[in-house]
Amino acid sequence: MIPIVNSTISALQAYKTRLGVTADNIANVNTDEFKKRRASLKEGSNGDVQVDINRVNTPGHLYQVIEGDQLFEKEGSNVNLEEEVPEMLVTQRSYEANLTVLQTRDKMLGTLLDIIG
Repeated sequence: MIPIVNSTISALQAYKTRLGVTADNIANVNTDEFKKRRASLKEGSNGDVQVDINRVNTPGHLYQVIEGDQLFEKEGSNVNLEEEVPEMLVTQRSYEANLTVLQTRDKMLGTLLDIIG
């Protein structure tokens, strides 16, 4: 039963990291030239969950700014809230599901000890 606990704990840590990446993207939605990152999850060699974080280098939206008598073109961030918010909700629910697995295991273990005792 220990491998189940280890994989569930690694999944919780991975979802925590993924949620942090999404939160960072959302916090920088209005930061010029900010490039969003994506956290993808994959299975490790011993059944644990691992996180790969990659920067997405697509261009942000372009807009023009007038400073003094000159016109400048600036690039905004490439963060799209329509993508980030649903991803955050899915990550949150996945975290909660893994947490429920640990809580259920604890209840089962407690029940087993009550039966034996």
